[in-house]
Amino acid sequence: MFNALMVNKDEETGKTHAEVTQIDLDRLPEGDVTVAVEYSTVNYKDGLCIGPGGGLVRKYPHIPGIDFAGTVEASDDDRYKPGDKVVLTGWRVGEAHWGGYSQKARVKADWLVPLPEGLDTRQAMAVGTAGFTAMLSVMALEDHGLVSGNGPVLVTGAAGGVGSVAVAILANLGYEVAGVTGRPDTADYLKSLGVSQIVAREELNETVKRPLEAETWAGCIDAVGGEMLARVLGQMKYGGSVAAVGLAGGAGLPATVIPFLLRGVNLLGIDSVMQPYENRLRAWQRVGKDLPLSKLEDMVVPAALSDLPKLGADILNGQIRGRVVVDVNA
Repeated sequence: MFNALMVNKDEETGKTHAEVTQIDLDRLPEGDVTVAVEYSTVNYKDGLCIGPGGGLVRKYPHIPGIDFAGTVEASDDDRYKPGDKVVLTGWRVGEAHWGGYSQKARVKADWLVPLPEGLDTRQAMAVGTAGFTAMLSVMALEDHGLVSGNGPVLVTGAAGGVGSVAVAILANLGYEVAGVTGRPDTADYLKSLGVSQIVAREELNETVKRPLEAETWAGCIDAVGGEMLARVLGQMKYGGSVAAVGLAGGAGLPATVIPFLLRGVNLLGIDSVMQPYENRLRAWQRVGKDLPLSKLEDMVVPAALSDLPKLGADILNGQIRGRVVVDVNA
């Protein structure tokens, strides 16, 4: 028997309830590899899956946790053997398939990658899905011409999981970083990660009638979407790119095509769920090289399985700073 955070749903009321419970190996879903999970994290999707589901959970009871790192216990696939350290992000694990909020998980071998060189399992989850997504975003901006010295790079939702890692990576690579936050108390935290300019959320949260404003940002990693993304598009420098990674501010986009037509602005969609294996390896290798581990440690907020019901609600309310690392054995 082992511990897991199990979410159940009352079919009559539609309400869900999450609590730590004990289950056995026979209850785990089918898969090629059984992993002794050591660490997981808390992401926005996790908040949805711990709570109302957000349309992500197909069947109850359910174990959330969209990422995890741990040690292989058993494997029917030649790529992994007992004792190997592995990481999982994406593939709808924790949504359609039971995830990492459990001391053991069983998954397809194709969903795993070897633990990146230079990282332990705790550090890998301090990076987690959020940091992996941030690295994919930086890579996409660079692939579309972003170089240091061309002006500031804007990071929206800068104090969140994706934003925190994005700021630390960009600053380490020599970019001038501007961070958007709606929480003034995070200013010192963001500056410690490398932000040189704090932008108040209110400055960008309002739609303007002008489709173009002064050319300000050389690039942008946007975790907010909605009106803020529309506003940022009109402030991009000629040929600049925005990597869109989230929708904390809404799924709508009240924008015009003018920034694309007159300034050659690029809007790059970043998906971390279905990324091909080679892209995953490339991103994790870049994380190990370009993310300062001292800055990573500054982002970490430790947690246990029993903390997750509250943390799930907190992240949906925008009350999480940095990277929550869940020790599933604590």
